[in-house]
Amino acid sequence: MSNGYGDLLRTPGVARIIAAQLTARLPSGMLSLGLLFHVQRGTASYAAAGVVLAALSIGQAVSGPATSRLMGRVGMRPVILITVAVCAAAVAVIALVRLPIEGTVGLALLAGLSFPPIQSAVRTIYPKLVSARQLTPLYSMDAALQELIWVGGPVAVTFVATGIGTTFGLLLSVVLLLGGGAWFASSPEVGRVRIPRSRRRFGVVLARPPVLLSVVVGFLVIASCAAIEASVPGAFGTDDPISGVVLAIWAVASLAGGFALGRLPIGRWALAQRLLIVAVGAAALPFVGGFWAISVALVVSGFGLAPALGVLSAIVSSSVRFSDTAEAYGWTNTGQLIGVALGAALAGLLLDSAGPAAAFACAWGLMLLALLTATIGRRWSPDLRGRTAGPIADTAPVPVTPS
Repeated sequence: MSNGYGDLLRTPGVARIIAAQLTARLPSGMLSLGLLFHVQRGTASYAAAGVVLAALSIGQAVSGPATSRLMGRVGMRPVILITVAVCAAAVAVIALVRLPIEGTVGLALLAGLSFPPIQSAVRTIYPKLVSARQLTPLYSMDAALQELIWVGGPVAVTFVATGIGTTFGLLLSVVLLLGGGAWFASSPEVGRVRIPRSRRRFGVVLARPPVLLSVVVGFLVIASCAAIEASVPGAFGTDDPISGVVLAIWAVASLAGGFALGRLPIGRWALAQRLLIVAVGAAALPFVGGFWAISVALVVSGFGLAPALGVLSAIVSSSVRFSDTAEAYGWTNTGQLIGVALGAALAGLLLDSAGPAAAFACAWGLMLLALLTATIGRRWSPDLRGRTAGPIADTAPVPVTPS
């Protein structure tokens, strides 16, 4: 690890808050695939599982900006603790009680509506933890490490679901949600930083082109990732843990790419350049089969994934006022969660009707759309070369209270 990343981790509070938020957010990457395994085993239908995943992600999409903005009104800790408790209870019932598909869909929707806004909270806290020059590398490192969530999470739940049982896969998500949420909420940094109440109407932040660009591109990128995550078990079979190994290789490649490219300057073409790497790797997936060929394609694709997500975070942070950052990240998270729903549902339908090659082709098409959107929207992407990625200062002072 470079000295720059080492310096970041030695900054007081940074390592602790990163570890806590990663633990609390790990269920974000586990629940979709865990529910896919659980419902598919119970119904023998990928399509039914896709409907459940859609309900979960739609609930998250609806609540994300609202709960993020609510943190500016009542504080981070109350919002996080209440949502953690409700969401964990809903997932536990799905895992432990055999329900008709309508009941499972309803509980998945409730789990989504109550999913804790950890991502919005932590990315609002970051600018208060480090100096301005450290902020861009911190977002890059965060994006690299969050591959433990989007790829490493599915790996863990795949091994547990295929090796022990799907119920245990979902209960592992519940344990991490409760433990990680409590750890994050009790962190001193959460108590010291208070999000100022935004003076703008709800949703107005989407009128800023950089934020809208990040929402749309993030939606397409994560939709592609969700389709790949569902297609890999479809290619190897839901009873074969080798799919977890393949997804782990993807995660390691993304981590490596995040650290290798994360300190590069962010210009207007940065997002498109990184997505080009992802698209090139994904292009081979519909045409190859077997462990080694799929793994090589995912290594290439993964190398650009975390760097692209890091650029998206920097674009949002540098384009809005501090009081609007939580809501802005709530909207980007909403876009990504809708992407999870769309990508998983499309892949599930294609796996049932046409097989894994078609599902991989869908993932590639979604990534091409993300690349095209980033290329067209490059004029709205801020040029951060020689600039910091910190938020625009509010005119009023930001309160910082003892934890």
